[in-house]
Amino acid sequence: MRIIAGLVAPTSGDARCRGEAILGPPNGVAIVFQSFALFPWLTVLQNVELGLEALGTDAEVRRKRALAAIDLIGLDGFESAYPKELSGGMRQRVGFARALVVHPDLLLMDEAFSALDVLTAETLRTDLIDLWIDGRLPIKSILIVTHNIEEAVLMCDRILVFSSNPGRVAAEVKIDLPHPRNRLDPTFRQLVDQLYARMTQRPQARAPAIEGIPGTGIGMALNHVSSNVLSGLIETLAGPPYSGHADLPVLAGSLQLD
Repeated sequence: MRIIAGLVAPTSGDARCRGEAILGPPNGVAIVFQSFALFPWLTVLQNVELGLEALGTDAEVRRKRALAAIDLIGLDGFESAYPKELSGGMRQRVGFARALVVHPDLLLMDEAFSALDVLTAETLRTDLIDLWIDGRLPIKSILIVTHNIEEAVLMCDRILVFSSNPGRVAAEVKIDLPHPRNRLDPTFRQLVDQLYARMTQRPQARAPAIEGIPGTGIGMALNHVSSNVLSGLIETLAGPPYSGHADLPVLAGSLQLD
């Protein structure tokens, strides 16, 4: 990702952007780092304006675009605050605003949510997806590096799985699910399981049946249960207060059975 951003030179070969070799930070590419990477002596507005200032943008235009980016990312009213006065989630929002204010074609995200707590990361992730769906982000593509499999399936349309030592592309998975995606959807869960199996080299999970329950059908493997336990279950179900009829959760709770 740093090679794509023009921050690191490749050890061999070359990287190209729009057909030209990347010899430095290319135009139209912005990056959001894993750490907040803000200048502590600058305010939120000044941090966001930094990229435009480096491009030589006029001060009035710079301020207008920076305020628009701050408002877009949900930090309206914090323009004069310093990073030390902000929470982790708010600091990362400043990082997003700083990247978006230059109107990049490609936004790079280097594990942008991993330094945040679970709830803050989920909120920021959802906000970003909503802005993307609404067409309010001034970008054409997003490239994400993540170790979170659910995050990849939730956000991405194309996933590349990398092997290690040496790093190689081990698999490519296309995600055709429409946005916004539901984590409880059987197809979503199946994709997560497949990626997990690929990354851990475990047998892939069985595909969900038409009903949406994984592994159902004539080939479904049931857990081993002793005849004594099964007999006790039948006797309990036949006797009071059930008299032959009971909801499974009620039985599972009273008998402590899976």
